[in-house]
Amino acid sequence: MTQFIGVREAGEMVRRTGIEPFLTGLAHYIREDFRRWPEFEKAARLASHSRDGVIELMPTADDALYAFKYVNGHPRNTAGGKLTVTAFGVLADVATGYPLLVSEMTVLTALRTAATSALMATVLARRDSKVMALIGAGAQSEFQALAFKALLGIEELRIYDVDPAAVDKFIANVGTGHGLRITRARSVAEAVRGADIVTTATADKTRATILTPEMIEPGMHLNAIGGDCPGKTELHRDIVAAAKVFVEYPPQTRIEGEIQQLAPDFPVTELWQVLSGTMPGRTSASEVTLFDSVGFAIEDFSALRYVRDLTERRKAEIDLVPEMVDPKDLFGLVVTRDVRAAEVAA
Repeated sequence: MTQFIGVREAGEMVRRTGIEPFLTGLAHYIREDFRRWPEFEKAARLASHSRDGVIELMPTADDALYAFKYVNGHPRNTAGGKLTVTAFGVLADVATGYPLLVSEMTVLTALRTAATSALMATVLARRDSKVMALIGAGAQSEFQALAFKALLGIEELRIYDVDPAAVDKFIANVGTGHGLRITRARSVAEAVRGADIVTTATADKTRATILTPEMIEPGMHLNAIGGDCPGKTELHRDIVAAAKVFVEYPPQTRIEGEIQQLAPDFPVTELWQVLSGTMPGRTSASEVTLFDSVGFAIEDFSALRYVRDLTERRKAEIDLVPEMVDPKDLFGLVVTRDVRAAEVAA
């Protein structure tokens, strides 16, 4: 049987573990898998773009496990009461091709994105970072805030969104009981001024300049995570050109990330190289570092592997694949034995 994790089960799992311990554990799995990057099959995600959004498939595999995620990004969905991003994923056994786990990944994508952001900041942000600016108070915002608190010890957070109701929602969710001092900023510039880490998490499918060069201060770490696709940016190109840029998978990031604004050979460092110790991350307190995050399939692989390990003892299962006495007799599942015997006799 195949294990199944639905939205309700995912929420219960996080509550049972605790959201900060869950994010910390997930970051550990992501670190483990990035450190063995050469063992994975890798490809840029397959994207189907439309006027209203994008639907994507994100596959990867090592020699034991195969995973894929189905995910969409439709920024206008919220106007109709729907989520901007929804997803589900599958983890399968390479040896047999059998699916081991089917999981919701709408919640899990938010968690793995936040865990990846904070994990990368542990090697890219200054070690004394305590103040974070968060531009965008949408569905990803609370996860980002708590991941950076859990993994980096962020103490103060400045939040800004063009929609005041989104900020109200954010403050209601994490304003008390999580140990963060939260300030509602009146502008992007006010939020960013004096921050150690700046996260941009906006969804509009357009070439935007959420951050402009005069906002950037020496020693900042920039975490650009807003929904990515060709033609969608958040940072002024001069910021990107001047920063030390780190990416997940260059063939994908050069199409979808902030670096799409620059030349195809613009130099970047791959995150797996930093996490495995073969390339340096931040090398001085004054340099500006940028995680040009677009999300990559290995992060989903890690998330599914983490969930499988957490749920092994609970065994919520679905009969997704037939269990056969005779594996050559698939037809036997769609007719009764009496009907088959009558057909043979006739």
